[in-house]
Amino acid sequence: MNEEKILKPASGYGIAVLCLALLAGTIFAFSMKLVLLAAPFLLLFAFFSKGFLILNPNEATVLVLFGTYSGTVKDSGFHWVNPFYIRSNISLRARNLNGQSLKVNDKIGNPVEIAAVIVWQVKDTAKASFEVDDYTKYVHIQSEAAVRHLAGACPYDNFEEETAEVTLRGGAEKVNQMLENELNERLAPAGIKVLEARISHLAYAQEIAGAMLRRQQASAVVAARRQIVEGAVGMVEMALAKLSEREIVHLDEERKAAMVSNLLVVLCGDKEVNPIVNTGTLHH
Repeated sequence: MNEEKILKPASGYGIAVLCLALLAGTIFAFSMKLVLLAAPFLLLFAFFSKGFLILNPNEATVLVLFGTYSGTVKDSGFHWVNPFYIRSNISLRARNLNGQSLKVNDKIGNPVEIAAVIVWQVKDTAKASFEVDDYTKYVHIQSEAAVRHLAGACPYDNFEEETAEVTLRGGAEKVNQMLENELNERLAPAGIKVLEARISHLAYAQEIAGAMLRRQQASAVVAARRQIVEGAVGMVEMALAKLSEREIVHLDEERKAAMVSNLLVVLCGDKEVNPIVNTGTLHH
């Protein structure tokens, strides 16, 4: 496995002065018709001028000499390197990968649509150049594989798996961290570091989206009814306690049951109740 070696090249400005001197000598030799002197000057000028290297910030150049990796230049500026080096430029800037929406099955088999946004950059230029054929394509393929694996490892929600600690919908931070860790593990052989990974799209697949929406609505209704019933029971209990405490009226067990029934109907009903006035006694 190739390990990255940082190469410190010579400054290009001194060689540029030398090239100007060689060019001036070549012109002078030709003007004096000294061909045997002009030829070496011209060859040296061509040799030295081919070795100039200009690097912009956050760029690197991988150098290979006769099939052997020699090193990587990362310092921006004007440099000079051996003209026989084969050069390969690599950007060190952070890049965004906006993944396509994938249809996969979650942990319990429900088809879901999921996509992720990944921020990555090259950290080891030697691995990126020599360990994989095309590191950009490698990032795309491995990112898709990681997203598919993540979706299959977690349920969409905990409606069907109540014991699930992490769900795709509810555990956003944990899911993002799991995705980032897996991507770093997968892309490390190519010298790639993932700076950030986040789920950008998550939904049930179209064929079950309607059914899942109705299930969520039903669950919401059940939860609301449960809260209403708990509140109603507390209010009935408080009403009976107040009536007994203040001795406003004495009710036997049958009348208490009727009162509880009527209060629960009033408090738990989803429609407005029309009161009925009783003009008789409590027993009629």
